[in-house]
Amino acid sequence: MEQFGAHNPANGVTAIGLGDAKSVRYNFSEPELYEEAIRRGEADLTADGALRARTGQHTGRSPKDKFVVRDASTENHIWWDNNKPMSPEHFELLRGDMLAHAKGKELFVQDLIGGADADNALPVRVVTELAWHSLFIRNLLIRPNRSELATFQQKLTVINLPSFRADPERHGCRSETIIACDLANGLVLIGGTSYAGENKKSVFTVLNYLLPAKGVMPMHCSANVGPEGDSAVFFGLSGTGKTTLSADPARTLIGDDEHGWGETGIFNFEGGCYAKAIRLSAEAEPEIYAATRRFGTVLENVVLDDNREPDFNDGSLTENTRSAYPLHFIPNASETGIAGHPKTIIMLTADAFGVLPPIARLTPEQAMYHFLSGYTAKVAGTEKGVTEPEATFSTCFGAPFMPRHPAEYGNLLRDLISKHGVDCWLVNTGWTGGAYGTGNRMPIKATRALLTAALKGQLNNADFRTDANFGFAVPVSVEGVDTRILDPRSTWADGEAYDAQARKLVSMFIANFAKFEGHVDGKVRDAAPGIRTAAE
Repeated sequence: MEQFGAHNPANGVTAIGLGDAKSVRYNFSEPELYEEAIRRGEADLTADGALRARTGQHTGRSPKDKFVVRDASTENHIWWDNNKPMSPEHFELLRGDMLAHAKGKELFVQDLIGGADADNALPVRVVTELAWHSLFIRNLLIRPNRSELATFQQKLTVINLPSFRADPERHGCRSETIIACDLANGLVLIGGTSYAGENKKSVFTVLNYLLPAKGVMPMHCSANVGPEGDSAVFFGLSGTGKTTLSADPARTLIGDDEHGWGETGIFNFEGGCYAKAIRLSAEAEPEIYAATRRFGTVLENVVLDDNREPDFNDGSLTENTRSAYPLHFIPNASETGIAGHPKTIIMLTADAFGVLPPIARLTPEQAMYHFLSGYTAKVAGTEKGVTEPEATFSTCFGAPFMPRHPAEYGNLLRDLISKHGVDCWLVNTGWTGGAYGTGNRMPIKATRALLTAALKGQLNNADFRTDANFGFAVPVSVEGVDTRILDPRSTWADGEAYDAQARKLVSMFIANFAKFEGHVDGKVRDAAPGIRTAAE
């Protein structure tokens, strides 16, 4: 087996059973990985110098094909209602078959870190079949100093072989696609998909399992910090504006997707960004747009024109086009990935029902309630079969990546909020003046003005009203924002139609939260919305 590149000579891939590979390229740099990806026909060079790859039939994650090994160490710590179990025997068969499949292949290895906080960092070795996957994960995780590679020792290994096809009968899985996590032994196996996001989300899943036992809260959120050291975190599902709203030129970006909150403050899990690129424009998101036009960036499923210029408006391959780049490509990004305890927590939702106000203040109990609910809404056209607004509840704003029971994360978050006196806000970036199809999208200018006021503490002296349906506090007026927009009912032409829509949404919240009621205390249960009308 030929071996190239800097690495720990006492920690080669032979130790994990990959000694029959044709060659292994350790910790190759961007130029080297470009050359390999293009030589092997995996990717194309864009006119601006980025690397464009297409992932074939898998243009997003495959949550139904993700499994966790169920053994004595995980039996009582995994939320099995949300995580599919795999027996140790099936995993061992899968591991053996994947190692055999790697025989004679050219492999790529990156030795990286998950977690900017040294006390909670997870050393990760990612072994990939594709050169562009190696560049992707090199962009997304934290790179140790080159001098540290000679002694690098991983605690988690990810092996990703897209050409491998799982056998449901033999491996105890659902299809030919497989993402299998052995948490006890620190091994993740990925096969049958070329979607690069599976690499980083696997690392996130493992951190979500390990950190709560240390009293550290893992969060699917973006984060930034102001000039006075006032950090803020932004929870939100896809399409709510998590990446866009945290990219504030007046504040330093900590990260755009995954963070931990521990004893000394918050820290980024990653060393890069994985931004949505569909309909990306220089006007709306100048920093992200500029990052897509740099050498080293990986564009995933972005359509190129005849001149190899990216067409970000073309969703013919997928609406989930992506751009993966190192964090330092953003001009005001943090060099350390670390900040103090957050002063503000923002929970983002895109309410397509047009019911929620653009901003509302939450008590710690209400924050836990909405964190466990993880609400947003799909709109017509986003997915096959969706013809009207459809509520989506993804607990902890990231259910697919949460191995433990949501209440464990929720209780940890509530305790941290109370301990550090954090201000919590629910921000609706969805619709106003009616539901999707009738109303209008919340003006981004108003959202930014409200966020700025919340982050600067300017709302602390505002007058508030209690929302008749959800019980949280809503400011009556905010300087620079149309007062009418703060009262969603008043923006509807028909107030009774708003009341009916509000009752519908409230009933969805209540039905969804039923599964958590036995895991939370009375104060959190009392934070639930009630079915009533503004008129009453």
